[in-house]
Amino acid sequence: MLTGTDLDELTAFRRELHRHPELSGQEVGTASMIAAALRDLSPSRILTGLGGHGVAAVFDSGREGPTVLFRAELDGLPIEERNDIAWASLHAGKSHVCGHDGHMAMLLALGRMAARRPVARGRAVLLFQPAEEDGSGALAVIRDPAFAAIRPDWAFAIHVLPGHPFGHVAARAGLINCASMGLRIALSGKTAHAADPGAGLSPARTVASLIPDLEALGRDGPVDEGFRLVTITHARIGEPSFGVAPGEAELYATLRSASDAQLDDLETAARGLAAAAARDAGLGLRFETCDRFAASINDPEAVAVAAAAMGAAGITHGEAGLPMRASEDFGVFGWGAKAAMLCLGPGEDHPALHNPDYDFPDALLPVGSAIFERIMRDLLGHADAPPAGDRPLAPEA
Repeated sequence: MLTGTDLDELTAFRRELHRHPELSGQEVGTASMIAAALRDLSPSRILTGLGGHGVAAVFDSGREGPTVLFRAELDGLPIEERNDIAWASLHAGKSHVCGHDGHMAMLLALGRMAARRPVARGRAVLLFQPAEEDGSGALAVIRDPAFAAIRPDWAFAIHVLPGHPFGHVAARAGLINCASMGLRIALSGKTAHAADPGAGLSPARTVASLIPDLEALGRDGPVDEGFRLVTITHARIGEPSFGVAPGEAELYATLRSASDAQLDDLETAARGLAAAAARDAGLGLRFETCDRFAASINDPEAVAVAAAAMGAAGITHGEAGLPMRASEDFGVFGWGAKAAMLCLGPGEDHPALHNPDYDFPDALLPVGSAIFERIMRDLLGHADAPPAGDRPLAPEA
């Protein structure tokens, strides 16, 4: 159980993380702060450099049993924060406006409880994952050879989800987050003087026709088994000049679907449309893909474990608002483990994720960590050893 001192220290630590956000793949300072905090808890083992800057703490009972992984994210976002708070971001154009600072603090709270009352069987792994926001981090972690030593049987994560009542959890078996990817389509022709556009080869008409054709590959509506959506997020034709007919263009399209297989089909269809349009116009064509997220699919057994834990902790839960169109790279942990993502409400009127005025509500720290701890105890139990006493377990904030 967390004490009032614990919560004060964890809140201060969370706010220090909030002041110093780092973007995906750049989380050197954040990882160092987390590793230092974990060392104070004396886990069985600490792994660093996982999939980039990932950090994991292992609390091993030394007895046979499952490996249960709990995940938080290290990275922030390239968004200028607009909050009048003492712990606002000190780094221009970067912020923790997706709650990752709070997720890290909840996981550190779990570490304190695991340190004070060791698990009775198996082992608990606290993973602080890099590069969630661009979809590359989880895959890099599980492909890291060092991950084999902590490969889990169960995996759990909590993400704050505005729009839900404070302390209420949205969870369900099956699809939670859609698969998605970014597709950049680059078209090349030939520039000409604006007074003689026929002397060049403009991609303008091709772009104009491609936009509605790509959007038509998807459809708006509820997220069901056949859900597909194509969103044009950026378009550029030529350069900002009145004297030059364009010779190059690019389109950014985000593709989204209810499964990884459907995303592959949608990508094939989008590439086919662009290739046909470029060929008909005599244009050169290049593709680039990025920000690929696997679908997050909750395992029924993992959801049942989480539901039992929430029931025992008196935390309300339901399926409202699920599944989500938004993506989350936690899904790859479900490829080799029974995994569940839980969505924790900060209040119906709380600012939305990725908004410049978002901030994690510190009052959620004991709620999220209580869910994690109950799951840990239900799967791994606790040793009969007394608590660790008064030795300091907290990092300096």
